Amino acid sequence: MLKKFHGAHLMEALHRKKLRDLLSKELLASRLVKIFIASLAMITLWAIPTAAFGVEGLTLVQQRVIAIFVFAILMWIFNAIPAWTTSTFVVVLLLFCTSDSSLWFFREGIPAEELGKLTSYKSLMACFADPIIMLFIGGFIIAIAATKTGLDVMLAKVMLKPFGTQSKYVLLGFITVTAVFSMFLSNTATAAMMLAFLAPVLKALPADGKGKIGLALSIPVAANVGGMGTPIGTPPNAIALKYLNGAVEDGGMGLNIGFGEWMAFMIPFTLLLVFISWVLLLKLFPFKQKTIELKIEGEAKKDWRSIVVYITFGLTVLLWVLDKYTGVNSNVVAMLPVGVFCVIGVITRRDLEEISWGVLWMVAGGFALGVALNQTGLATALISAIPFGQWSPLLVIIGSGLICYAMANFISHTATANLLVPILAVVGGSIATALAPLGGVTALLIGVAIASSLGMVLPISTPPNAMAAATGLIEQKDMAKVGLIIGIIGLVLGYVMLYVLGSNGIIGG
Repeated sequence: MLKKFHGAHLMEALHRKKLRDLLSKELLASRLVKIFIASLAMITLWAIPTAAFGVEGLTLVQQRVIAIFVFAILMWIFNAIPAWTTSTFVVVLLLFCTSDSSLWFFREGIPAEELGKLTSYKSLMACFADPIIMLFIGGFIIAIAATKTGLDVMLAKVMLKPFGTQSKYVLLGFITVTAVFSMFLSNTATAAMMLAFLAPVLKALPADGKGKIGLALSIPVAANVGGMGTPIGTPPNAIALKYLNGAVEDGGMGLNIGFGEWMAFMIPFTLLLVFISWVLLLKLFPFKQKTIELKIEGEAKKDWRSIVVYITFGLTVLLWVLDKYTGVNSNVVAMLPVGVFCVIGVITRRDLEEISWGVLWMVAGGFALGVALNQTGLATALISAIPFGQWSPLLVIIGSGLICYAMANFISHTATANLLVPILAVVGGSIATALAPLGGVTALLIGVAIASSLGMVLPISTPPNAMAAATGLIEQKDMAKVGLIIGIIGLVLGYVMLYVLGSNGIIGG
């Protein structure tokens, strides 16, 4: 991260820990075993007769996609190598083994009906420049510019000031500000920044007070919950939106849900969860000291470049919110700060290196799996083989959410969404009529995005959790208790909200 970034030391500590874990001799053997298991599973599925899958008319290309998909699942679950590395390797495997530009022995000399339809190499490679990726790049550029100009500090000071000095309201302030920041900035970067602001506060509180625990927990909880508020708040939102808004011929729903439209129903839901989280933390971890003095160091710059950044930031958010009225797509709006900040010199070549490319490449890998599932016809074949049409629509929606929530507590939220959303988009499309009274495919995929963000029971569940745990103030049992309670409440409220919106025709399709 940027050296001037508030909380940069926390981010660096987290990355160093991950690197130590990867290089640890004790864990090296375990990692090698996990890689071997995942590779063996892929080779086995690749080599067995297609008839063994029980899917009528399964082609060789579809079989290869199944093998690669299972490899991705196992590698993301095992976390033997960084998740973005797995995603990148998956794209390479798809290009060389399943595309129309694959190695000759994978496509030549095999009868067309046996080989099946190959994926377009252009479509696979285009995943790295998908409009959703551009949306995230815009968000990252805004975050970097906000740090360099002091916009983040100014906003934190202004937003925290109304909450006063009473301990319980200071806690509400940190939860609210963290949640709002997470709607537009990376939740990891937001958590690092807010924990850095919180550090002097924690030192001023009594050592034997429980309030410290509540304050430390408030940051990761708010960062995870707040990200649900906007399409750029967290990758699972963007992944769901890609399939909801994508062209039908590419496996999407073509629903054209706008940035502002998403915010219209997700921000009230997010703020309600923020309030519930505040009440829960006060109940579980009451303050011994009744007042807290906040001291946030740093000032916003007032030079002309910084003023342009402030104006551009406000204009970008406004255009995002009003995208349905202006007719300018939110992905296009995201390029406004990129262009302006680069032209005026706020963003430099070195700053571009600060972008979280690993997150972008991981998302791109999931998109590539979706392209392969759809273009080879595998998704349709699997839907035909599994009688989803005979299942209760409620079971499909709730069941997918529970599976997603369980997975998101143990593996990356992005990886969870990458695995489930492409399949559920096809499942939802096949039973769209049955799902219509419950909100349609929209409720199904947004439900997965919500469930992904609510997975925060363990320190390994999300980077914000890991950084908060590193403060040494939180016991794992406390994080698990709070994470589980908020997760259950969030799932119930989320699906109730989606049902109400769907049954009233506000969302659907």
